[in-house]
Amino acid sequence: MAVWDDLVGQDRVIEQLSAAARDADALVTAQEAGRPVSPAGSRMTHAWLFTGPPGSGRATAARAFAAALQCLSPDRALSGAPGCGFCDGCHTTLVGTHADVEVVRTDLLSIGVKETRDLVRRAQLSPAGGRWQVIVLEDADRLTEGAGNVLLKAVEEPAPRTVWLLCAPSLEDVLPTIRSRCRSLNLRTPSARAVADVLVRRDGIAPELAAQSARATQGHIGRARRLATDERARARRSAVLQLPLRVGELGGCLKAAQELIDAAAEDAKQVAEEIDAKETEELRAALGATAGTGGRLPRGTAGVMKELQDRQKRRATRTQRDSLDLALTDLTGFYRDVLALQLGSGVELANADAHEALDRIARGSRPETTLRRIEAIGACRRALDRNVAPLLAVEAMTVALRAG
Repeated sequence: MAVWDDLVGQDRVIEQLSAAARDADALVTAQEAGRPVSPAGSRMTHAWLFTGPPGSGRATAARAFAAALQCLSPDRALSGAPGCGFCDGCHTTLVGTHADVEVVRTDLLSIGVKETRDLVRRAQLSPAGGRWQVIVLEDADRLTEGAGNVLLKAVEEPAPRTVWLLCAPSLEDVLPTIRSRCRSLNLRTPSARAVADVLVRRDGIAPELAAQSARATQGHIGRARRLATDERARARRSAVLQLPLRVGELGGCLKAAQELIDAAAEDAKQVAEEIDAKETEELRAALGATAGTGGRLPRGTAGVMKELQDRQKRRATRTQRDSLDLALTDLTGFYRDVLALQLGSGVELANADAHEALDRIARGSRPETTLRRIEAIGACRRALDRNVAPLLAVEAMTVALRAG
C-alpha cells in the first residue's frame, strides 16, 4: 500500500507531492555521495502549507509526504517513486514513531510561544537516522501571534535538511509573512462517493451505511467514519436534525439551546474521563507521589500539577466548542437541504434520512427565510469564535431560527 492510499480524491496534490519527494530523494542521495547539488528546477522546498476545508485530508497529506521523504525502499534506485508504504521509514512515519518526524497537533485553543520555541530548536538538529528532519504542524491556524513570529524565524532560515509541513483551513489563517515563504497546496473536499468507497474498502463498513454517512457529512472523511462506526454519534446527529421542528415556541427555543450546550458538555466530560485521570496518575507517579508516600506530592511540585489541571480545563473547553461546532455544521446542512427542496434544484440531499422533517420545513417557509436561518447559524459560529458565552450565542441562534 503506497503512502498516498489514504488521501481521497486529491490526484493533483498526490502528483505534486510525489514529484517533490522524488526530487528530495535525488537531492539527499547526491549529498550522501558527495556529488554537487543544484537546487535549480527542483520541485522540493523546505516549507509547505497544506490548506483545504475540514475533512479534505490536510493532515493526511502532510503525514503521507513526510513518509515519502523518509522512504528507504530499494525500488527508489530503480526509478521507483518514494512512498512505498512498506519500508521502515514509511511505516514508522505513518504510525508516529519515526525519530526524525515530529507531528504536532493540539487539543487546546491555541499553540503558544513556548511550544513553538521547542519545535524551532528541534528543527535545527540534523536528522538522527532518517533522510530529513520533518516537522508536521497540523494546527498552524492555532498559533498565537507571538508563536507565529517565532516560527517565522525558523522558516526564513531553515536548517539544510529540515522540512516544515504546516496545515490550516485557508491561507488567511496563517500569518502573511509565513505563508509567503511556503509552497501552498490546496486540497478540495472529496466526493461522497469517494469517501464511501474508502469506508467500505478500508474500514469494512456496509456499503449502504458508508454511503449514508458520506452524504451526511458532505465529504468529511473523519466525521463520516465516526458516524458510520459510532451509534452515539448517529443518535446525537438525529437529535440535532430534529431541532428545526422544536423552535416554534420561545420555550422550545431556549430548551433546544440548553440541550445543545449540555450535549457538548457531555462530550467534553467523556473525553476528560478517558484522558485526564490517566494523565494525572502518570504525572503523580513521575513526581514520586506513589502509594508509599501516602499519595502526597513532593514539596515544590504543586505548580506542575496545577499546570496540568489548567491544560485539562483548556482542552475541555476546546472539546466542548468542537462538539458544538459539529452540531452547527449538521444544522447548516439541514437548512441547505431545505433550500435545495424549495428551489427544486434536484441536488442530492445530505440528510435524506430526515426527509420528512426537511419537507415539512420546506413547505412551511420561503427560500428567503431559509437563507436568513443559515445566516443565523453562521452568526452563532462567529460569536463562539469571539468567546461569547456559548449558551447566549446558541439561544440567540434558536430564537433567530424561530423568527426566520
